[in-house]
Amino acid sequence: MRIAFITAGAAGMFCGSCMRDNTLVAALRRRGHDALLIPTYTPIRTDETDVSQSRVFFGGINVYLQEKSWLFRHTPWLADRLLDVPRLLRWVSRFAGRMKYSELGGITVSMLRGRHGRQRKEVAKLAGWLADEVQPDVIVFSNALLSGVIPALRERLDVPVWVTLQGDDIFLDALAPAERATCAELIRTNTADAAGFLSTSHFYADHMSAYLGVPRGKVRVVYPGLNLDGHGGPREVRRGGRFAVGYFARVCPEKGFHHAVEAFIALMKSPDAPDAILRASGWLGPNDRPFFREQVAKLDAAGLADRFEYVESPTHADKVAFLRSVDVLCVPTTYREPKGLYVLEAWANGLPVVLPHHGTFPELLDAGGGLLVPPGDTPALAAALRRALADHDWRESAGRAGEAAVRDRFTADAMARETERVLMGTGDGP
Repeated sequence: MRIAFITAGAAGMFCGSCMRDNTLVAALRRRGHDALLIPTYTPIRTDETDVSQSRVFFGGINVYLQEKSWLFRHTPWLADRLLDVPRLLRWVSRFAGRMKYSELGGITVSMLRGRHGRQRKEVAKLAGWLADEVQPDVIVFSNALLSGVIPALRERLDVPVWVTLQGDDIFLDALAPAERATCAELIRTNTADAAGFLSTSHFYADHMSAYLGVPRGKVRVVYPGLNLDGHGGPREVRRGGRFAVGYFARVCPEKGFHHAVEAFIALMKSPDAPDAILRASGWLGPNDRPFFREQVAKLDAAGLADRFEYVESPTHADKVAFLRSVDVLCVPTTYREPKGLYVLEAWANGLPVVLPHHGTFPELLDAGGGLLVPPGDTPALAAALRRALADHDWRESAGRAGEAAVRDRFTADAMARETERVLMGTGDGP
């Protein structure tokens, strides 16, 4: 099949959705499909080989200028291409990353209006290129917020269109209620004739079906998967010395970094506290630096400044090295995680996890690999971390269970194989 995947760049940061899409397209190519990964807004950023196309559609500069000024809604397409140069978009991304989701309601509504929005030129460019040059057998969008293009595509191409659900509610929840309601209505309208939706977990399929008001029967579940090249596999479990609690995810309130800090403080203030440190890594953007400093100040006030390390991990090898340097991974998200790629990455390196009992986590941990605690319960989280560090045999068995689960169920090839079945109409249903 010739498959066109339309993904969304994340303003220069490492994004779980981009990384999943990149891994999926690379795996589909290995399975013999002509799969194209087409970026929108900005180029994608991934710590694996980037397989995306060089041309960026809906370039962030053009989208913004067309929203703000009538002049840029009528400029020649050739002039627009000058503003879509990947190098320029990467440079501008450094500043775009400072914008908050709550400030983007108007432009999101306009984008979802497609041909009737202020970015109608961009809709015509993508629809025309797909119809005239790519001529795919199927089109997959990486999120529902890009669905404003679908009505124009349906007029130009008689092919199935699928929409991936993998975090749209996190963005929509940040908008004003009226804007959120308008966006949900537009998504329902835009996707009415779509072949269906792809979700990264059963939890998220149920949640987004209700959230957007779309039929649950149109949502298929394909779990994320990893390319295991470069990951370390089983590990020797540390049984003495100083232990490390690891946090690896975007450093922000949504991922619960503050909960990890508070639980670590509670752990270290408890009687017979273990000899341990908290090590954190992951994308730290400009908007979240004040939040990060607040958490470091908490550790300092508790007398634990020397028990905390923040580690840069810009490459795949750095990430693996970090995961193999800690004894348990703890990412206590405040929102209900739809994917949990960091869980799979931990397991691929024999590392057990401690997570809140919500989102996709219970589904991922149904075969072991870690502990689940009530969301937002600091004492319970501290107690689970204590058990994880004290029980060396449990840590070894949980790490091996997680590593086996990744190799059995959560590989890039398994994700590609299940996606292929859905797109070819041979899947087993929701």
